[in-house]
Amino acid sequence: MALFDQEEPALQDITLVPRPRHVRAAGSGTLDLSPGIALRHPAALAGPAGLLRELLADLGVGAGPVPLLLAVDESASTAGEAYRLEVTADQVTLTAAREAAILAGISTLTQLTALAVTAPAAPGPSSSAPSRPVLSAVTIEDAPRFAWRGLSLDVARHFFTVEEVTEVLGLMFDLRLNVLHLHLTDDQGWRLDLPSRPELAERSSGSAVGGGRGGYFTARDYAQIQQAAARRGITVVPEIDVPGHTNAALHAVPALNRSGVAPEAYTGIEVGFSSLDAALPATATFLRDVFTDVGAMTAGPWVHIGGDEPPEMDRAEYAGLMEAAAGEVVAAGKAVVAWQEAARASLPPGSVVQFWQEDEPTEDVVAAIGAGARLLLSPATRAYLDMKYHPGFDLGLEWAGHTELQDAYEWDPAGVVPGVREEDIVGVEAAVFTETLTTREELLVMLLPRLAAVAEVAWSQQSGRDWSGFATRVGALGRVWGRGGLVWHRSPGVAWDRAAEVDEPAHTGREAESGPPSRTA
Repeated sequence: MALFDQEEPALQDITLVPRPRHVRAAGSGTLDLSPGIALRHPAALAGPAGLLRELLADLGVGAGPVPLLLAVDESASTAGEAYRLEVTADQVTLTAAREAAILAGISTLTQLTALAVTAPAAPGPSSSAPSRPVLSAVTIEDAPRFAWRGLSLDVARHFFTVEEVTEVLGLMFDLRLNVLHLHLTDDQGWRLDLPSRPELAERSSGSAVGGGRGGYFTARDYAQIQQAAARRGITVVPEIDVPGHTNAALHAVPALNRSGVAPEAYTGIEVGFSSLDAALPATATFLRDVFTDVGAMTAGPWVHIGGDEPPEMDRAEYAGLMEAAAGEVVAAGKAVVAWQEAARASLPPGSVVQFWQEDEPTEDVVAAIGAGARLLLSPATRAYLDMKYHPGFDLGLEWAGHTELQDAYEWDPAGVVPGVREEDIVGVEAAVFTETLTTREELLVMLLPRLAAVAEVAWSQQSGRDWSGFATRVGALGRVWGRGGLVWHRSPGVAWDRAAEVDEPAHTGREAESGPPSRTA
């Protein structure tokens, strides 16, 4: 079955991102959702059904007579998030074996509806009237290429609120991303209040790059983010970065310093100057308290222990610190995620190693995979969405070069790390670090449209992807972003529909200095 059957005229307006596996016309009719939907579902799908009602109501589709059925079919494919969405002239049916797959199908259905209501009006006397939610009769059978499709969001360099993070979760759901990796700690700030270590948030949450506003999540805030994520089928992975990137911790806990004197709060963007000290008794206690608390507060199965860009230290000392942190995560009942440098240590089987440094040797990474770890791909030149779009762009950094939309799209995860099989790759994750990003609008401009590109890399089969097709489809998606009040960068090579645009913001954030050739994560 072809991915997109171009011989079927009814499919010409199916411009979904990410691209589904199989799409075919289901007759020549259409289905108008304007009268409203009669949603039927088993009790087990009450949560997804409630979300679907809200999303369709935001698009002007309320309750009414049009049948819309959510169905659990135990005989359907049980592979991850596989689903079947069928639109006929009479009704909509979404079928899958698991709730996560139903949610993926809901994302597709709501994107189809959003594209319909934002479609350009046909020329004629009623051309000024708003478009209606009329769907082509179509059958979509879909499943993701990779199980982990993530976004790493840095709230340490500049803090973003619960409301702002929740908006990002909505955007992730629209693109069928399912992991939010929160970079909660760094040299510039500590962003999560922990019951056994209240001094961390009390003393080290008020700072940010350039002296900007600080902030932190209370336990209730963190729970609220996780609840909003879970409702959308998204798992939250918290990152507590050790042993480097720890000035905020050293500032809050003098006993973590060999001198016993806490360093000043840090508001720059240099890296590689702060570290935990394995020789200090306070270090082991700190790791135990922090990762025990974070594990207890986290609903999902993973905790990220960082491990990137350690300052110069003996390999054995670094490995010992990482193994101690990993041990506390396992003791807390969670699985370990760590940046690729942590492959120098002996990680527990089932750990996830996150790859980002394309110019570094990969022997340790390949060895860790051979010992039972899984690989998560975030190659900086493709997936780091804090890189400038082009020279002179007034947000972002450029230590990894410049990343336009086409750069973020045209790569194959299977070819990134030689010697690793595709079945050893757990997924793909975009990352946005916030040295230069201070507002919601600035964050969105760096995410969009590139997050859509990485989402399709993570979801769609390599054989079914091509730049020209994606450029057409993401151009249509821009109408949806405009209707939702989102802002985005008008990348070249895309026919953006300017009728529904929201102006790109004046970038008022402080321009960070270039810094060293480092990711500064």
